[in-house]
Amino acid sequence: MFRKVLSAGFLVRALHAALTWAVTLVLFLYNTDLRQSEERGEFLQPITFLLLVLCSMLLYFSTSLMDPGYVTFDDELKVPRSNQCVWDEKEKELELMVPVIQKAQRLRRCGYCMVQQQPMRSKHCQSCQHCVRRYDHHCPWIENCVGERNHRFFMLYLTTQLTALMWAFHIAWSGFCTEPRWKDWLRVNMFLLLAFIIIIIFTVVVMLLLVSHLYLVSNNTTTWEFMSRHRISYLKHCSSEENPFDEGILRNLWMFFCVCKTVTWEKVYFREDNEQV
Repeated sequence: MFRKVLSAGFLVRALHAALTWAVTLVLFLYNTDLRQSEERGEFLQPITFLLLVLCSMLLYFSTSLMDPGYVTFDDELKVPRSNQCVWDEKEKELELMVPVIQKAQRLRRCGYCMVQQQPMRSKHCQSCQHCVRRYDHHCPWIENCVGERNHRFFMLYLTTQLTALMWAFHIAWSGFCTEPRWKDWLRVNMFLLLAFIIIIIFTVVVMLLLVSHLYLVSNNTTTWEFMSRHRISYLKHCSSEENPFDEGILRNLWMFFCVCKTVTWEKVYFREDNEQV
């Protein structure tokens, strides 16, 4: 389920952890609301903030290290001979899954990792060297793909991270000291100012990511489909406003956040009346 921690993304994850805890430490060292609460013996706010930061870190590493939804159909092809009947039944179900009139949209073989049958909405990631179900994008900050299995964790991480950043913004603002000369002010508040700039940058980036992903999720589309629909075989014939996977905002949100199982997107793409949306 989880990939090895000591991988190509180790430095990225270490940088994220170092920045997070360095900024948190600065917020506790300066005369901020957190420090004042500690001095008054009120530990609810500091403990709550630490728990929020810790929760954000755990969600980050979960999203970064977990399987995003790698396609492993080749493993199924290597079943023992005694299980051949079971595999034959799976092949029959796969044949019935796509209507006969839509042979052009059958599952295809990946030309990179050579998986025998690449499900609809999956894509091969050159960085991960795997085909990923419901591929959204490869995120360099988590050094992992965002796909069917970890996309909702990615959204939860962005929400938690944005909450922590906005709270940190308020805390950092409360810690700036006033000095008569700007050089003295800069010397006294140097580390807090650096932490404040980092907080602002990450707040803007995380907010833009969260808003854009909420919009895409509400329309049941992915970043890859939104950016490259003119090159995707099952979307390039559709108009710019047409989405064959869209089932309404509420149902799209329900399927994304509450349905924790592999979705056969071919059944959504080809409706019961065998007509494309």
